[in-house]
Amino acid sequence: MEQHRLHLLVCAGTGCVANQSFKIKEELEKEIQKKGLSDEVKVITTGCQGFCERGPIVIVKPGDIFYQQVKEKDIPLLVEEHLLKGRPVEKLMYIPSKKEPPVQKMMDIGFFKHQRLVVLKNRGRLDPENIDEYIGFGGYQALEKALSEMTPENIIDQMKISGLRGRGGAGFPTGRKWEFCKKAEDPTKYIVCNADEGDPGAFMDRSILESDPHAVIEGMIIGAYAIGAEKGFIYVRSEYPLAVKRLKIALLQAEDYGLLGENILGTRLNFSIDIIQGAGAFVCGEETALLASVEGNVGRPRPRPPYPAEKGLWGKPTNINNVETWANVPGIISRGGKWFASIGTETSKGTKIFSLVGKINNTGLVEVPMGITLREIIYDIGGGVPNKKKFKAVQTGGPSGGCLPEEMLDLPIDYDSLTKAGSIMGSGGMIVLDEDTCMVDLTRYFLKFTVEESCGKCTPCRVGTRNMVDILDKITEGRAVMEDLEKLEVLARTVKATALCGLGQTAPNPVLTTLKYFRDEFEAHILKKFCPALVCRNLIEFYVIEEKCTGCQRCVSVCPTGAITGPRSQPHNLDPDKCIKCRACYEICRFDAIAGNAIIIKSGEEE
Repeated sequence: MEQHRLHLLVCAGTGCVANQSFKIKEELEKEIQKKGLSDEVKVITTGCQGFCERGPIVIVKPGDIFYQQVKEKDIPLLVEEHLLKGRPVEKLMYIPSKKEPPVQKMMDIGFFKHQRLVVLKNRGRLDPENIDEYIGFGGYQALEKALSEMTPENIIDQMKISGLRGRGGAGFPTGRKWEFCKKAEDPTKYIVCNADEGDPGAFMDRSILESDPHAVIEGMIIGAYAIGAEKGFIYVRSEYPLAVKRLKIALLQAEDYGLLGENILGTRLNFSIDIIQGAGAFVCGEETALLASVEGNVGRPRPRPPYPAEKGLWGKPTNINNVETWANVPGIISRGGKWFASIGTETSKGTKIFSLVGKINNTGLVEVPMGITLREIIYDIGGGVPNKKKFKAVQTGGPSGGCLPEEMLDLPIDYDSLTKAGSIMGSGGMIVLDEDTCMVDLTRYFLKFTVEESCGKCTPCRVGTRNMVDILDKITEGRAVMEDLEKLEVLARTVKATALCGLGQTAPNPVLTTLKYFRDEFEAHILKKFCPALVCRNLIEFYVIEEKCTGCQRCVSVCPTGAITGPRSQPHNLDPDKCIKCRACYEICRFDAIAGNAIIIKSGEEE
């Protein structure tokens, strides 16, 4: 058995891979060999560590020394100082702020120490392409327990006791869904994993599949035993090549170890899993549309009932859960439903994974207990808003979610609280917005996304969402009147109440929440013909404040049209006829010397 003094864990999730982490691993191995340390130090690629803002990441164990944003040029220093001489390299460590010292250990970093890992317990600590490492950390023990000590009914009871609700967005109780499918009369049943993650800025499922694919597979096998299925499918986006690659490797390894196929672990359980790659249609995240796609048909939702648990794939009872839901199953079976139910709130049990993105210092993937507040995630874990900007809102639940304002920062994150506030949990997207965000333009962006991804099957979604976008276009272009705002709200409520599937029913959420919490911005666009965030180009005109301009020429250097001129150390001039309102000068100025006001529009109205 190999024994090494040190292990170097190199993050090889998609984010770090994009920043050349495979090259980092290669160079580390070369330098380690060059220094004669190959017998003492082993380099291992892992899945996503979560702190995507800081990749590529290298962790040295034992000690959990956390190195971030590692470059090839840093490797000789890292090997010489830390691995050879035992002196950790401070210049590669995480520094919270200019006034604070470097943080050595991973769990002393705010981003990590405020999380609670259940699904992501293996993130960054094992090689996702090596089944032996998964087994070494307790993998497949839950499956062994389920097959040797529990009946299908026992398993479903534990799932019900756990209170686990589907993590794909709807939040339906998982144990009840399993029970419905098991009790269906048809003996032929199917298991499906929904890995069709399509929300902008969301990467929870991708990261789980890349980091810990066997957890999902183990959960599905346990589910198959409980429900009575012999065939399973993982429906994954083709845009996730690394996840697909690691899934394929994991499935082959599980088959080789007798964990998939016939007579699993010497029992009568037969179960196999196929991978189906989707073409990236957002609507295929809706379960009936996904099932249609698996069957080889156009991915369009169908009315329910009947529900998939009664009549799903090829008319047979089908249980469909998303990646995070399946990955929760082994832990629940190993430790019991009561253990899982002890985490979270009365109606929202366990933990939830969020992709924390947008105007936030610490971008990444976080797992937190249900009931944590938005403030704790955004400030304690996310490190707050960068560049001393003011927090404005947070959007939860992806393009179908809602935007919640600053006064709701202490809102607990659970299914019921978010729904009451007008948003949704969704699959776990969380986008932080600062003072430079125009809420009207943001609403228009998300609604346009929904329009483009609509399957077009039902009139409310196909026509209603398009009409809402047309009204938002008028508002951002200064052509709207107050009656348009009333039409927008009526349309939103109508679509929400009448659309066929979840995509259409939740599409109006960004409209309804921004109208509720940021109505003043809509009114400024309509009544004053002005965009307060200086985003909507038809409604603003930039100019230089002479008293504040130092003539540093930073704005001159970034202006793509030469609209800003003037000698160094003297106030500059901005030619409105040349200005294309790209905001480059506004964003780069350190002295607040670039400002904007309402432009005179054709109707003659102005601020």
